[in-house]
Amino acid sequence: MVNSTDLLANLYNAFNPFEPLPAGDPKYVDCQDVRGDADILQELGNRMQLANTNTCQLYSGHRGAGKSTELLRLKKYLENRKFYVVYFAADEEDIDSEDAQYTDILLACTRRLLKDLKEIASPDPILNWLKSRWEDLKDLAQTPIEFESLGVEAKLAQFAKLTANLRAVPELRQKIRQKIDPYTVTLIQVLNEFLADAKKNLPTGKTQLAVIVDNLDRMVLVKEGERTNYEEVFLDRSEQLQALDCHLIYTVPISMVYSTRATDLRDIYGDPQILPMIMVNTLKGEVYQPGLKKVKEVINKRVRQIAPELSLEKEIFDSPQTLERLCLMSGGHVRNLLLLTQDAIGRTEELPVSEKAVRRAITQARDTFRRAVENHQWCLLAEVSSSKRIINDDLYRSLMYNRSLLEYRYLDDDGEMQRWYDIHPLIQGIPEFKEAVVKLS
Repeated sequence: MVNSTDLLANLYNAFNPFEPLPAGDPKYVDCQDVRGDADILQELGNRMQLANTNTCQLYSGHRGAGKSTELLRLKKYLENRKFYVVYFAADEEDIDSEDAQYTDILLACTRRLLKDLKEIASPDPILNWLKSRWEDLKDLAQTPIEFESLGVEAKLAQFAKLTANLRAVPELRQKIRQKIDPYTVTLIQVLNEFLADAKKNLPTGKTQLAVIVDNLDRMVLVKEGERTNYEEVFLDRSEQLQALDCHLIYTVPISMVYSTRATDLRDIYGDPQILPMIMVNTLKGEVYQPGLKKVKEVINKRVRQIAPELSLEKEIFDSPQTLERLCLMSGGHVRNLLLLTQDAIGRTEELPVSEKAVRRAITQARDTFRRAVENHQWCLLAEVSSSKRIINDDLYRSLMYNRSLLEYRYLDDDGEMQRWYDIHPLIQGIPEFKEAVVKLS
């Protein structure tokens, strides 16, 4: 018999909000019909299959909405259709989301492709390129080693050390960029030689190569003069971003998709695909039962893995109302749902999770949102809560980026996709927001 402490610990860890689900995970819930029919397999995967040339597509959505889980599903889908797929989260080992530029992304792609494809392709073109730059770079890799004396694995390790310093050592970051930046075109050339060799030697049954670069949507907006790092990466360097000789998917910050440069993005990449929230309320503010049911299912599937015999609405939570309140307060945002649930479990010493524990978790999260909103933004939030629309303006984009504003979609009676926006439900109880609503009326 599992004692209550072990059970609570297992439940607590089942709601880890920062681990995307691998493809085929039994905890996965298909929410396509309550996300306005958003389907990554059709919208991105099918295009890659149909195209007779390389594709380069952008994928976006709120942080924590479930993009990584969907991209891992896409990876599996493509692998079942003769694709060899290299997937990596750029901010795990290579780039610093607080300070990211195009050169960092190119180096990250190079390191990861070397790591994943070195068994089927010769790394010589890239290593020869690195050798020709080594006198300039060895100090930045913080190594006295002479490149000529190294074996292939050791040379690859030196390249990895360079990208690790790019992420971990801020004072070296700009110096590395300055040394690499004039040679990005030649780096892409040798990288494409490497990719061409890899494509000739793909494992049996694989005919195409795809690279998925995740977590670039976490890049923090940095403005230098009139330009931003978003524009530098996705617009100014778009030709280089698309130049790798394989199918490409990059995640892009949602505030870039809603910027005045949205049409430029579309002209270059086609329409970026956006993963909206699970719709838990209607435009009129009524509970949307199909969406609420899906959000409950997200919780239920995780609970079932740990305690299949316990009733979700009586033995895990103290009442259906407690569970429903938790679900609605997530706004249909998956990571917020997992965070709220984990926090409520963390305030529980004995099941069921009480209404008080859920209320405390909601209060704690609400306070975080209160701190994230600047004083002049409360009136904007009040306006959106009334109109369900946003204006194409930097002020609104920053509220999208920090998830104070959420996007929903649904199909209307004619099968047309309708898009609308609302404040995060946690904001409704904040005094400053209530005051702004009163002023608006």
